Amino acid sequence: MEVNAARALAGARTCFVGIGLPSTAANLARRTTEPDLVLIYESGAIGAKPSRLPLSIGDGELADTADAVVSVPEMFNYWLQGGRIDVGFLGAAQLDRHANVNTTLVDRGPGRSPGRLPGAGGAPEIAASCGRVLLVVRHTPRNLVPRLDFVTTIGHGSGPGDRAALGLPGRGPVAVITDLGVLRPDPATAELVLTELHPGVTVERARAATGWPLRTAATVATTPPPTPVELAVLRELKSTAQEER
Repeated sequence: MEVNAARALAGARTCFVGIGLPSTAANLARRTTEPDLVLIYESGAIGAKPSRLPLSIGDGELADTADAVVSVPEMFNYWLQGGRIDVGFLGAAQLDRHANVNTTLVDRGPGRSPGRLPGAGGAPEIAASCGRVLLVVRHTPRNLVPRLDFVTTIGHGSGPGDRAALGLPGRGPVAVITDLGVLRPDPATAELVLTELHPGVTVERARAATGWPLRTAATVATTPPPTPVELAVLRELKSTAQEER
């Protein structure tokens, strides 16, 4: 999942990076196939080159290694809303069939208060204004749901035309990378369709792990396995992060 998420950044110049899996993938891409990729973090770091995986958007390593650090209002008003960032890379607690995201709260059942999640942060603006958006999420019925408990971030709304009606300038989500495969929005319906599977994963397994009737492309490709270089760099990133902790 992390390797294929890094590969999805091929050709990108600038990437607005979320913490967690998106940050792992973006840093892996910068250390392998995309050495000129400019990593941008919500806290204002532009061109961050962390020596380890950052613990949060406020990790001092990001500011220490950045080409520039700007204020949060400048980051959003000038860089993000100004259309100056190619790719937004986000995670999700819940994701629906039109790539809308919930990172706010989850329903824990009758008689229980909702479970609180980290919240929106900059994700709604990232999904609205970046040229395109990549999402990375674990592929389980708990994460890929028929209906979000809370809509934090608009992906493709309820279908084609919703983004334009809301005045959202970016293309929105173009791929969802999971630990089972890759889903992409159907051009006609904007519904996520299974287009690729990781080696050893079957369509049946992916469908069983999805909270809605998952459609597949006419031909479902198999993603190439990770290369020795990709694995070595990924392991180095993770081992360094563990040592820091």
